Amino acid sequence: MLTFGAAIGLASAATAQDADVQPTQAQADDYAAQLPRIPPRSPAEGLKSLQTLPGFRVDLVAAEPLVTDPVAMSFDADGRLYVVEMRDYSEQDKAHLGRIRLLEDTDRDGTFDQATVFAEGLSWPTAVIAYDGGVFVGTPPLMLYLKDTTGDGRADERRVVFEGFDRSNVQGLMNSLRWGLDNRIHGATGTAGGTVVRSDVPDMTPVALDGRDFSFDPRTLDLRAEPGGAQHGMGFDDWGRKFSSANSDHLQYVVYEPRYAARFPELTAPRVRHSIAADGPQAPVFRRSPVEPWRTLRTRLRVAGAAPGPVEGGGTPAGYFTGATGATIYRGDAMPSERGRAFVADVGSNLVHRKAVTFEGEGVVPIARRIDEATEFLASDDIWFRPVQFANAPDGGLYVLDMSRETIEHPKSLPDSIKRHLDLTSGRDRGRLYRIVPDDYAHRPAPTLSGAATDELVALLAHDNGWHRETAARLLYERQNPRAFGPLRTLLETSDRPLGRLHALAVIDGLGLLDEAAVLAGLRDEHPRVRTFALRLAERFPRSTPVREELTRLVDDPDPLVRFQLAFTIGEFPTGWRAPIAAELLTRFGDDPWMRFATFSSLSTGAGRVVATQLAAAPREGTEGAVGALAELIGRQADPAEVAAVLQAASRTPQADSRAATVLTQLTRGLQNSRNPVADELAAGDGLAGILEGLLATARGTLDAPDRPLDERVAAIRTLAAGASPEDVRRLLDRLDPREPAAVQRAAFETLSATNDDSIGGELVRRWPSLGPELQDAVFDTLLSRIQWNDALLTAIESGEAPRSRWNPERLRLHRIAVNAETAARIDAILAKTEVGDRNDVLAEYGAALDRPGDPESGRPVFLKRCASCHRVGEDGTTIGPNLVAATARGRETLLVNVLDPNREANPEYLSYVALLKDGRTHTGLIAEQSATGVTLRRVDGPDLTVRREEIVLLQSSGLSLMPEGLEREITPQQMADLFAFLEGSP
Repeated sequence: MLTFGAAIGLASAATAQDADVQPTQAQADDYAAQLPRIPPRSPAEGLKSLQTLPGFRVDLVAAEPLVTDPVAMSFDADGRLYVVEMRDYSEQDKAHLGRIRLLEDTDRDGTFDQATVFAEGLSWPTAVIAYDGGVFVGTPPLMLYLKDTTGDGRADERRVVFEGFDRSNVQGLMNSLRWGLDNRIHGATGTAGGTVVRSDVPDMTPVALDGRDFSFDPRTLDLRAEPGGAQHGMGFDDWGRKFSSANSDHLQYVVYEPRYAARFPELTAPRVRHSIAADGPQAPVFRRSPVEPWRTLRTRLRVAGAAPGPVEGGGTPAGYFTGATGATIYRGDAMPSERGRAFVADVGSNLVHRKAVTFEGEGVVPIARRIDEATEFLASDDIWFRPVQFANAPDGGLYVLDMSRETIEHPKSLPDSIKRHLDLTSGRDRGRLYRIVPDDYAHRPAPTLSGAATDELVALLAHDNGWHRETAARLLYERQNPRAFGPLRTLLETSDRPLGRLHALAVIDGLGLLDEAAVLAGLRDEHPRVRTFALRLAERFPRSTPVREELTRLVDDPDPLVRFQLAFTIGEFPTGWRAPIAAELLTRFGDDPWMRFATFSSLSTGAGRVVATQLAAAPREGTEGAVGALAELIGRQADPAEVAAVLQAASRTPQADSRAATVLTQLTRGLQNSRNPVADELAAGDGLAGILEGLLATARGTLDAPDRPLDERVAAIRTLAAGASPEDVRRLLDRLDPREPAAVQRAAFETLSATNDDSIGGELVRRWPSLGPELQDAVFDTLLSRIQWNDALLTAIESGEAPRSRWNPERLRLHRIAVNAETAARIDAILAKTEVGDRNDVLAEYGAALDRPGDPESGRPVFLKRCASCHRVGEDGTTIGPNLVAATARGRETLLVNVLDPNREANPEYLSYVALLKDGRTHTGLIAEQSATGVTLRRVDGPDLTVRREEIVLLQSSGLSLMPEGLEREITPQQMADLFAFLEGSP
């Protein structure tokens, strides 16, 4: 299924006219009988259809005619609710049917009883937030500010604030306006993106928002891009951390601010937004409602090739996330057990899903785990229940907006033969708003805060309910009353509520009254999240000695998120001061990729000092890789002063210390790949050449002395990578000898693999049969990774010299994308001799495994041998491919198709890609991450590999799953049944 995307969360949809095969007119007419209309239920019946878990209840707080087609909402300071009605969804883009309704609970009994049309005539409105007695409204391409100045409940003030939000796709519009701890209004741009300007500033530099979210100061209207880029649903937790949802990737987390990475352009930055669901992006869901007839028919047509679009779920039309929307962290006080948990709707499956979000161990990226086994937090048996957004409310409950439509789907994803029998406007006159609370909940009316005194608002910053804290903070920012500073300082220094202290610090900043004392109070706070927030504010005081002293102390902070932010923050301080701090962070935490990245981002200057500090210190396990990677960045940067600092440090390092060789090797590599014209001059300089030659001479002597300790010989081999001569290549080839220790053979093989000598391919082929099993498996990928070595490999395969068990047809098929026509023809001829059997025949043969009893204990060894290299179950295996335990929820038949015919439904997330680099190397794997500067490939046979975009000549998908065909050669039907039993019985 596709989804209620960025206004209602949907993936890009293929158009029906793209289909090669269309049903005949007679067939299309026949579909009418298969597509019965589903009648709507009354509000009372709709409420009865909802099933939640024991201990909770659902209240209906508004319904048609008070509200129709709701897609967004925002409470004002007095608890009135502004609701966006997207009545022109999905095809009436020029009808201007959209409205803003203002709902009021006049008798304060917890149910809205009065509705006023606050504004109308809007086109595709999708977002709203209350501010300063009015509302900002997103109605792409515009952001409006609307306000009632006469008291009649209708907006008489209307201003265009921004324009340029894209509206090319109804399922990718701007959404989710939220108040941030930084006193700015944040919004999700959606997949449509945009290039946005202020309407009243003609010479404003446009802000490009493709793939990014946005924020603006509601007072000054300063607009900037923000990390994000998900489809529909974005919000913050109590501590200001950002979460979002996107179609079939139902819960995501923003890890860091891109402004930090931008300080060091040569640094390849990881992806900002990460999927965090432990059960996978497209996790199973447990719907109670029947699958809509049109969805079942469309899936059948797609499987038959009679309609365009992906065949999801192996031909299963439902049972998994494809319509994720409205990601919200619960921040209320009515349900204390749910505080901090994530709630995500699946609009196509008529349910609300919840997850526990935790930071585990030393991790800086949270993990979200399913709470409810084989059920959902809230689900309806009515397909008209269409939850699209949530809100943390004044009464402490979680409010759920139900668009209440018969069909939620992008019109272009519906074949004409189906669409003609549907009414995509059905439900335009309906809409519901629900409240989820505990069974014993007693309603608490909303307070009237618009007239609250300053002291009262400051006190509310420590309230248990998120709405109270956030509304008080917003009102204090609106008023800009400097008299609030005294009470705020008192709250910051004396409150026993960490959230109160956090908000006090944030509001002080918003009032323009932030001083050194306030920042120091935050840095010394006993709660780690307050310290984390204070670190960002500390960046305003780079010359403050007390602030620097506190930052130095935080190197020892026990909380990994504090240290993570510290590594970013020090980059805003003077180079001479920050370099020792960065060196200490790398020494202690440099083996963690996130800490390494954060620290590197702070070293656009001073990196040479850090390398020198590391080389001067005693070797410490786990630091050599970080120091080498930093040296490569220095080479890419090609700053003469930084390079000189590295060379001086390396010249003082004992030649037996392998770190010096690593640093110089990486520095040389960086210089070779630098875009700075000074790099060639630096690489050819006498300083680098002289130091390298001394290290290489010592390494040769060590390698040629078989009586030297094993670790010294291995280090010597790795040193030769810094500048192996033809004689060194021969020396290394001679170490590929069964009489040499395995560690020496492995080091020699890896060093040879990194060289550019054309003769190595033939030499590796010649030695292939004599190598140990581990190296034999590695030779194939190594020979394939260099275009100039391909001839030797293919000749060996064609002649039979290369054992069939040591090369992978699927890997060869993928590689052909990167080669010339002649080589591709040779690969085709080889593959023609190794074709696997017809997939339908194989599936028919293995159909017996669907009903055959299996033994879980026998299935585990099958998993470990055949699946664990790409899949993880419990503590076993590697997380590369999808979650197989979660996949069992779709049934054995679907899982069997995915295993034996992996390319029938090639999920884009698991397609194999090949990257051809400028130096002739190739790498293959899944695309794990993409950023503006690099691509990270997740590989089956090694660690993740990040390649800078500037090094890539070709990056192309094979269109094939990373999972190879032909598994039936390795698993019998009974073993397949055992494997299924093992997966079905695993947690």
